[in-house]
Amino acid sequence: MSTDTKAPVATTPPHVTTKITRPSPEALYRLGEHGSATIHEAQGRLGALDSRIKPVDHTMRFAGSAFTVVCAPRDNLMLQVAIHYARPGDVLLVSAGEMGQAGTFGDVLGNAAKAKGVAAVVTDSGVRDTEQLRALGLPVFSGSVSITGTVKETLGPINQPMIIGGQLVHPGDAVVGDADGVVVVPQQDVERVIDLSRRREEHEAELIERYKAGATTIELCGLTDVLPAKGLTTDLDAADAGQELGAR
Repeated sequence: MSTDTKAPVATTPPHVTTKITRPSPEALYRLGEHGSATIHEAQGRLGALDSRIKPVDHTMRFAGSAFTVVCAPRDNLMLQVAIHYARPGDVLLVSAGEMGQAGTFGDVLGNAAKAKGVAAVVTDSGVRDTEQLRALGLPVFSGSVSITGTVKETLGPINQPMIIGGQLVHPGDAVVGDADGVVVVPQQDVERVIDLSRRREEHEAELIERYKAGATTIELCGLTDVLPAKGLTTDLDAADAGQELGAR
């Protein structure tokens, strides 16, 4: 009796790609100093994943490199494979058909991911064991919380470009998440977006100080001429043609 095992049928590209480029840990750290909303605005209001995808604990935040995974709905086979191949600092981005009624990830896989040094797990599907995941401290972001079990049946691509949360993500893109949501920055834009984010935060800090000193929203938001041009009316019109909008 032959003991030969059948060789897998080659695919192009292979199911699993391990050799990808990543931003430097230092660059990811500097990017992660900024909030997801700041980064989204700074890069031209781009990169925000669907707002349904939120952390299981609002204190969770992360910055890391995208390690993309495609799972079939209610199937976490390739997520388990991805944990095996992931490197420290990787963010497992798991596209699983936006299946809310599926506990794609829980505390057992959470411990496996943390042991590998995974920076975070982000999925458009559901997760479970949220109490244990909070205690574990691994940042986990999901489209839902669901106790429904999953199978381990279907192969899919790892580290190929994919869509998750309405965004096209390439392996090695930078990913930042916090209480507000998750944002993706193309790998080639990381340094530029770090600079833009820093400038935006400096500008916002200046605005806050000016508000504290008595400046108004209409003044600092540049609305003094815009609102009358749009036809804004108030009950002050008869007494003050300028509608108390300030000097023109």
